[in-house]
Amino acid sequence: MQTNLGHILANRAFLSPNLEACVGADYRYTYAQENARANRFASALKANDFKKGDRIAVLCKNNEHIICALMGAAKMGVVAAILNWRLTAPELEYILNNCGADMLIYDDAFAPVVDELKGNIPARLFVSKFAKGKDQDFEDFLAQGSEEEPSIEAGGDDPCVIMYTSGTTGKPKGAMISHNNAFWASLGLTHTLPWGYKERYLLVAPLFHIGGLSPVFANIHKGLTTVFMPDFDPVGMYKTIQDERINFMMTVPLMLMAMAMVPPDVVEKFDLSSLNFFVCGASPVPPSLIHLYNEKGFKIAQVYGATEYTGAITFWTHEIGMDKCASAGKPVFHGQVKVCKPGSDEEVPAGEVGELCLFGPQVFLGYWNNPKASEEALTGGCYRSGDLGRIDEDGCVYVIDRLKDMIISGGENIYPAEIEQVLQSHPAVAEAAVTGRPDEKWGEIPVAHVAVRPGETITEEDILQVCRDNLAGFKRVKEVHFVEALPKNSTGKILKTVLREELAK
Repeated sequence: MQTNLGHILANRAFLSPNLEACVGADYRYTYAQENARANRFASALKANDFKKGDRIAVLCKNNEHIICALMGAAKMGVVAAILNWRLTAPELEYILNNCGADMLIYDDAFAPVVDELKGNIPARLFVSKFAKGKDQDFEDFLAQGSEEEPSIEAGGDDPCVIMYTSGTTGKPKGAMISHNNAFWASLGLTHTLPWGYKERYLLVAPLFHIGGLSPVFANIHKGLTTVFMPDFDPVGMYKTIQDERINFMMTVPLMLMAMAMVPPDVVEKFDLSSLNFFVCGASPVPPSLIHLYNEKGFKIAQVYGATEYTGAITFWTHEIGMDKCASAGKPVFHGQVKVCKPGSDEEVPAGEVGELCLFGPQVFLGYWNNPKASEEALTGGCYRSGDLGRIDEDGCVYVIDRLKDMIISGGENIYPAEIEQVLQSHPAVAEAAVTGRPDEKWGEIPVAHVAVRPGETITEEDILQVCRDNLAGFKRVKEVHFVEALPKNSTGKILKTVLREELAK
């Protein structure tokens, strides 16, 4: 029997029918109820002439109806594209045309954007949650269907989800995640971290990120309750942890920083005794943040992941040791990481820097409708991450920088992330990015782009001095450009291509 993501939900409903599956502001669904809703969605799709291989798209904040649609579509072999609701209409238009979705499910809050899209995308069916009458209501759409378990029409290496990358170097690419990928990613999570049956998980990381979606696969597979939080609010997080007896959640460093800034007298009002640990990733977790939360009595498990790996690649946990907390930890169960020479399948010796190459059943199928990019990313039986890193003698992975961002100056490799960390240690620096500029003598030289904190003053000489104090001569920036803010994409990643273009001008 082929693995099917929706069938995993059916199995969990059979084993744990009365266990809470999905909890939100105004709903509580058991696994039996959630599976029945997914079946209704699958049946309604069939009634609207959807078939295996067709695509639907979802433009919604964290809520149960995304999971209902995803699981119902999976049972039918219909592929779901989870859209980043922070994108503009032109950005969404490109993605929806690229994936060719016949149906768009959206929260009514995004109705103005959807109105802009209509007529410019292939969708023939529009369904709204929290609708106000413009399009068909999501619950009315479900009412067309039957709760009877449908015959499974897809699985294994068939795609079930398309996740679009953030597109820092061009148009977003649609990473195809298969039913098998989802299955193995769930095992990687639940066999690496203490992911316990009947525990309660707070879903605050957005579902359009693989770090938000992949844990849901694990929760269904293992039998946990997912509590949905559509919008991040630091005080609201503490309240939800108390009220729903939350055991753990996926976060990003900025979330934990914001929670740490809540006044102690406010935090003390909440009973947080149920909380076991935080998972934190999407960007490097500063060791200082890990130490801060450790002093507060809360553990952080740091994750390094990628959409193309269906989520987690490695985890650092306290069991590995605080002396390794600057690392990304060790590969997940059933996963493998090797360090190879860029552009080659040859492994480099332990401790040397190379490209991180990822192996295992979590490796995605490729990019939707983009064979050239797929061929470049999937070589030698692995996913070439484009990240530079090294593995130490204990097997811990250290992520150094992006391969495309590396600067070669006078024959020496320079990793901008290392310089950026030094620049950001200056109290007047709000954020900093380092790029390479062509140079006749050195080939390239490192250039700093610095945004200053409001009310602070800093000079180019101050920046150069902090480099002299902390970096070898060849790593020090040779120019400083002050900017009001660094250019970013919709997910907050710095667009270094824009910075390089500005330098070229």
